[in-house]
Amino acid sequence: MKAVFRNAYGSFSHSLNPRASDLTTVLSPAFAIILTRPLRSPAPHFSAATSPRRRSAAFCSAPMASGDPSAPALEKQFEAFRVQLEESGSLKDRIRAVAMDIDSAARLMHSCLLLVHQSRPLPEVLDKAKAQIGLIKDHYSRLAEILHECSGQYYRYHGDWRSETQTVVSLLALMHWLETGNLLMHDETGEKLGCMWYMC
Repeated sequence: MKAVFRNAYGSFSHSLNPRASDLTTVLSPAFAIILTRPLRSPAPHFSAATSPRRRSAAFCSAPMASGDPSAPALEKQFEAFRVQLEESGSLKDRIRAVAMDIDSAARLMHSCLLLVHQSRPLPEVLDKAKAQIGLIKDHYSRLAEILHECSGQYYRYHGDWRSETQTVVSLLALMHWLETGNLLMHDETGEKLGCMWYMC
């Protein structure tokens, strides 16, 4: 009886889908129905030559393509977002330029302080290194002016100059210790670096 049912089912499924694999006759009827059932709406086929623009147009939703009234409002939101991104990028570029100037001055200061290991007179070494402090103070003043343009967003951009500031403070602490034999205090660092330091 099972063989008769299997043969009848096989010929019936073959009449529905002549290209069905012979494996469907081996599987149970439930799986065979799933495998032999034709797709009602085949997925769109794109050749390799189809442009990405046409592909994206094919998948656009009908309301947006037909001129949905919310489309202009959405475009305005993205336009405002694009303007914010450009302003933020410009601000970051300016901050990074100042940070590079600070880093350059810190490297010069560091190279001057390396002369301590060559038994040079200490006042001579410190005078050369101190010549960079005024320049670094000017750079921090420029940085403070830039940050006043984006008040309330100090920590958003803080990472762009934090490493350079740590280097400068380490060098100032070393200079202060070589000169006085004492540790450099926070207030003293603020006096050396100027108006930018109150933010750090």
